[in-house]
Amino acid sequence: MNLDVINNKLKEILSQRRLDHSINVAICAVKLSEIYGYDKERAYIAGLVHDCAKCLNKNEVDFYVSQYKIELDDLEKDNLALSHSVIGSYIARYEFNIEDEEIISSVKYHTTGKENMNLIEKIIYMADLIEEGRNFNGVYELRELSFNNKLDQALLISFNNTIKFVIDNEQIIHPRTVEARNYLMKQK
Repeated sequence: MNLDVINNKLKEILSQRRLDHSINVAICAVKLSEIYGYDKERAYIAGLVHDCAKCLNKNEVDFYVSQYKIELDDLEKDNLALSHSVIGSYIARYEFNIEDEEIISSVKYHTTGKENMNLIEKIIYMADLIEEGRNFNGVYELRELSFNNKLDQALLISFNNTIKFVIDNEQIIHPRTVEARNYLMKQK
């Protein structure tokens, strides 16, 4: 897990805008790690690589799916917005040589979330939403909660917002997001 190798490869496969976002997510993940007691180096790496598959074209997606025998569900197939996190988890493992299962999992679930998320999964999910370059209605509330020891509350609001957004845009909600939201609701 060589940071120089990761940085150089990311420069090759990501647009400058996406690379800037990834660096911002890594920095935000470190800040959240300081608050919630997670390893800062692992959080930085997870944040840095979380979108490593975001700029793939159709041929590259097909290549990685075939190369690593990636099984995408019906919602992820032909939908890079959803599939990049799953594909990215394989790229992180096999192209960046990241063996840390928590980092791999945080990349895999940073888009949809999942039931019973571990700490790094929560940190990367939220860091992706609240990094300093993000500017959407409600981002300040999510930052306030996340940086004030209310990570689960921020996650719940973000899942609710995602579900509302998907409904408003007449799209299909990924079941993992519903499961993640419902799990947090049961924990309240």
